[in-house]
Amino acid sequence: MKVATAPLSAEARTEALFERISDDPVLLRVFLRDMPKGGDLHNHASGTPYAEEYLDWAARRDFCIDEAEEAIVEPPCDGADQVSANGLMRSDPDLYSELVDALSVRDLISGVQSEQSGHKQFFSSFGKFFPIVREEPARTLASVKRLAADDRVSYVELMFNPGPIDSYFSQVVDPEWDENDLEAAFQRLAPEIEPLIQQSLAERRAVEDDANGLLGCEDDQPDAGCDVTVYYNTYGLRRFPNEQLFRQLALGFALIEADPKSVGISLVEPEDDPRSIENYDLHMRMIAFLSEKYPTAKVTLHAGELTLGLAPSSALRTHIRDAIMIAGSQRIGHGIDIAWEHQSRDTLDRMANEKIAVEINLVSNDVILGVRGAQHPLNLYLSSDVPVVLSTDDQGVLRTDMTEQYVRAALEHGLDYAALKQVARNSLEYAFVPGDSIWSEGEVGVISDACNSLSSAACDALAAESPKADLQRQLERDFTAFENDIAEWDIR
Repeated sequence: MKVATAPLSAEARTEALFERISDDPVLLRVFLRDMPKGGDLHNHASGTPYAEEYLDWAARRDFCIDEAEEAIVEPPCDGADQVSANGLMRSDPDLYSELVDALSVRDLISGVQSEQSGHKQFFSSFGKFFPIVREEPARTLASVKRLAADDRVSYVELMFNPGPIDSYFSQVVDPEWDENDLEAAFQRLAPEIEPLIQQSLAERRAVEDDANGLLGCEDDQPDAGCDVTVYYNTYGLRRFPNEQLFRQLALGFALIEADPKSVGISLVEPEDDPRSIENYDLHMRMIAFLSEKYPTAKVTLHAGELTLGLAPSSALRTHIRDAIMIAGSQRIGHGIDIAWEHQSRDTLDRMANEKIAVEINLVSNDVILGVRGAQHPLNLYLSSDVPVVLSTDDQGVLRTDMTEQYVRAALEHGLDYAALKQVARNSLEYAFVPGDSIWSEGEVGVISDACNSLSSAACDALAAESPKADLQRQLERDFTAFENDIAEWDIR
């Protein structure tokens, strides 16, 4: 007698399909391209648009190209090596192509012989397009949202500083600076904080309004980017003089206190720079000090974006640990050197127990650090029960997208569909977006009583009050729709 068996669920059939194609990069790309991916928690605003976009914006504003420096510069175009960006793609396509290479890592990833390392090419590119980025914050934000929507990313936590903060900190010097008296330094800055924060709030709102206008969010057929939720992490520049960095960080913390859309603080620029290494302990103390002044601010630090050889071995011993223990970082960006750190097992246990997520940037780590495949600590974090999220870092400069991070996680690290689904859920659970979660405390994937049914009145009430829960509930609905569709994909 044949026993009837219940049909497999759409989720189970999706898992089986994924297993069948898990060693085929092309089929994986088709599958993962359509998969909902939740949030991108490690995303630099200026590094997200593609070089071609920057050149288009430069042409719109009649900016110039410095041929010798291979960079976008402000008008007038009266220098010996300067030409107009307007119409450049047609008037000098070779120069246009060279500029795309200079403003990104295209040469490196296309297999063309390059004289520069990925590290040097990546970090040198930003100054070449910064003049136009500074003038186009709304176009930059619109680009971020378009790219996210196109890649099935519903939430972006964007590293972004309003202009008033960056203009102020880079021009003002504190002649009485004493790194051993941060309180006195803060009190000297205090009278100037409020007007700068009000200017920054006004700019952030204006940038969002302008970006929404560019996306047609009030039109009958708005761009899909209009549905992407964006919150902001402010940041400090590691290589600036310490007294200036302190002021930049202090203003960032103050903005988080005042602005519901600004949620976290970070440090950027190369961690391997001698100035970053020399001042690392002081930078951690600055953040700890300011966290006491502004306790609502979240902290997510680039830490451990280092390899042996790129930096002296002494720099690989405690950066991740100190970011957590001293600065109170609630997420870690990159975390590549964890295996070289002293007491690394204790650090991993703490990250697992306290749910300190690690932001994994696979393409970035490959291009900038040369770390890929078995050399990457992704599986060390997973086997240690540390929450993992996948992020793009600077997708325009790196010529990548979120889908490629998921494809690499599957091909190079063996993550199955269930693991990738968990990564997507983690990206919203450990985001700094405010509100309660739909998941039981500490158990991402185990639904709370309030949302036993995603359509219940209790879940409706939770989603109405909590931006986090609203995003999470929509992600679960998107997963259901995706699995019902992809499970019918007939791959022979």
